[in-house]
Amino acid sequence: MVIGVLKEQAPETRVSLVPEVVTALVKMNVEVWVEQGAGDSAFHSDKAYTDAGALIKNAGDIMSGADLVLAINPENIKGDAKGGAVLMGVYQPLFNGSLMQRWADKGYSVFSLDTIPRTTRAQSMDVLSSQANIAGYKAVLLAATQYCRYFPMFMTAAGSIAPAKVLILGAGVAGLQAIATARRLGAVVEVFDTRPAVKEEVMSLGAKFVEVEGAADASKAGGYAVEQSEDFQRRQRDKIHEHAKKADIIITTAQIPGRKAPILITKEMIADMRAGSVIIDIAAVTGGNTDYTENNKTVMQNGVAIVGNSALAATAPADASKLYSKNVLNFLKLIIDKEGKLNLNFEDDIVKGTCITNGGKIVNERVQSTLAAVSN
Repeated sequence: MVIGVLKEQAPETRVSLVPEVVTALVKMNVEVWVEQGAGDSAFHSDKAYTDAGALIKNAGDIMSGADLVLAINPENIKGDAKGGAVLMGVYQPLFNGSLMQRWADKGYSVFSLDTIPRTTRAQSMDVLSSQANIAGYKAVLLAATQYCRYFPMFMTAAGSIAPAKVLILGAGVAGLQAIATARRLGAVVEVFDTRPAVKEEVMSLGAKFVEVEGAADASKAGGYAVEQSEDFQRRQRDKIHEHAKKADIIITTAQIPGRKAPILITKEMIADMRAGSVIIDIAAVTGGNTDYTENNKTVMQNGVAIVGNSALAATAPADASKLYSKNVLNFLKLIIDKEGKLNLNFEDDIVKGTCITNGGKIVNERVQSTLAAVSN
């Protein structure tokens, strides 16, 4: 079997496979083709890939000749792949249903790694968690560089500086890493999450947990937010408003699979924040958690900087690629047999849950439901 690695388009800096993982695949009797320059932005040269056992090819050769094509983002899949090819990356199929249908019509088997079931067995393949960890870390560092004041408390001969007050909305993987990083920088941290189960973890990191009673059960949502009742949303807004107007930094991470991100920071809240404050919105790619968020842009309102950035993992491309690549390798071990051939075992819940299209049709039930709702 031939696995092809495409070069990502700017501003993406990550690469699907790093050389050390190429070595592991070659040992599994797999031939690996890498597009020229694919690893440059992640600091992996073409020579490093050839030394690892890969062949350097152009994109056209990879698309027409590879049995399995790796591209993190769907826009890198240009032209037609060979009949029956497997495409693998992070394709947000609930938002890109029409694209999934086109790929199904072409006979591709599509595996979107952002739909891997979030189970204990699948942890080593969970690209969302590995990349969110980096995003949470980078969100705090980005906030620190944007913020017009210190993060830690300083006591000097010229006077004392109070520590920054950081409010983090969402205590998933990104949020927890943001807590740890903000605390290491000396900030006072408050955290809001609709899941009471994360309270102990938040407090263990040295942050205060802001609680609103009566939240809908999110225990089966795979670490995501779930839609809440109107009464809860009203009380949630009031509580967040109370804490937001005291915050110097707000980091928002809340997303709902297949839905627009919930608005947690309203215009009224931003109007009450003091000038110089910063909001980092990690959920920008699905609309953002504020009324003003624009993805890949910084918007100024009333002296408050609202930074929409859903690609923070790509700002640490070497480590982000290493972790992503290991996730991919662990998943590939489920679908490659001992002879290095493709073996799609749909009895495996991880393989089945990650597959979006196969046999000329969409096989993922949630994507099917989303497309049906759009057509109706």
